[in-house]
Amino acid sequence: MEDYRRIYWPAINLIGVGAIQGVVTELQNLQLNNVLVVTDKVLRAMGVTQKVTDLLAAAGIAFNIYDDVKPNPTVANVNNGLAVYQAQGCKGIVSIGGGSPQDAAKAIGLLQTNGGNIVDYEGIGKSINKSVPIVAINTTAGTASEVTINYVITDEVRKIKMVMVDPNCLASVSVNDPELMLGKPAGLTAATGMDALTHALEAFITKGAFRLSDTLALEAIKLIGESLADAVADGSNLTARTKMAWASYIAGLAFSNCGLGIVHSMAHQLGSEYDLPHGVANALLLPYVASFNLSACPEKFAQIASALGKNTIGLNTADAAQLAIDALREMAKALQIPTLKDTRFQLSDIDKLAEQAIRDVCTGGTPRTVTVDDIKQIFINAYQG
Repeated sequence: MEDYRRIYWPAINLIGVGAIQGVVTELQNLQLNNVLVVTDKVLRAMGVTQKVTDLLAAAGIAFNIYDDVKPNPTVANVNNGLAVYQAQGCKGIVSIGGGSPQDAAKAIGLLQTNGGNIVDYEGIGKSINKSVPIVAINTTAGTASEVTINYVITDEVRKIKMVMVDPNCLASVSVNDPELMLGKPAGLTAATGMDALTHALEAFITKGAFRLSDTLALEAIKLIGESLADAVADGSNLTARTKMAWASYIAGLAFSNCGLGIVHSMAHQLGSEYDLPHGVANALLLPYVASFNLSACPEKFAQIASALGKNTIGLNTADAAQLAIDALREMAKALQIPTLKDTRFQLSDIDKLAEQAIRDVCTGGTPRTVTVDDIKQIFINAYQG
């Protein structure tokens, strides 16, 4: 019999078309009348941030915007955001964006209540106090940081991505409104969608998987198989965007409670060393890591194949499982995901990257025993295509 589980996700979750209309009510329920809006310059320029701040202004909620968040948020980004929070006497945070603003907001919120430097919190459960209240408004169907107990900050001095797993960073309210995801570029939609698929797939096969995470992860895989190509082909397809919003959301609920694997361990190194966007890094590695893990859980890969639309009727487990790898490769090609050779990756860096990846907190979830040499070979396979 399994030991009991502690399940984490935000207490309040708003999801669906028009979900941002509920943000003011949630801020009022939290008694937040002065907030720091954490976002990025691209979303602000696109007018996405203003869709939210107009609601705050109309309700008389004071806000200051901090939009200096990089695609891979840094220690400096966090410190600068915290300085604005404190200088303006803010009482909570409204984060608007994909994983980068969400992660930066979590780090700012934890430092405000715990003090110190964000590098002090690398690892698992290092903080003592709950973050300031965060209303996390997601704008991409990918990272699901708005619902997870994870956040990642780049230490620009050591050139590593610090992975924090900490229930104290959990947002008070998550918001997923697919209307905020409309019109995003095809490349961004593809990369973030494959990021969501990576979350779902790694959650499904990780050592920490259990009944609820399996149920959520498999449904997320199915939704992504049904809708990602349509969302990429037509950025205004609200039906596809809605399915992807749900897929990203439930994949986040899954992996936040059971863990991930070496796709993320390796992708973190590509992000810190070459500033490669996280979704792209996951997407280009996913088929190669999946091939490595195939022998550890072929029954689960057979289910993944079916969820991605492959006909597995009459096939033995091994053949059905192989179809999952085929499906992942086909998706990456159809969505024009770049190869590792297309990035700034250098084979001469492989020893350093593999050594760092093996120590990453996500590595422990990998269903197969994995060595530094295994990770080196996966990098080589991904480079060679």
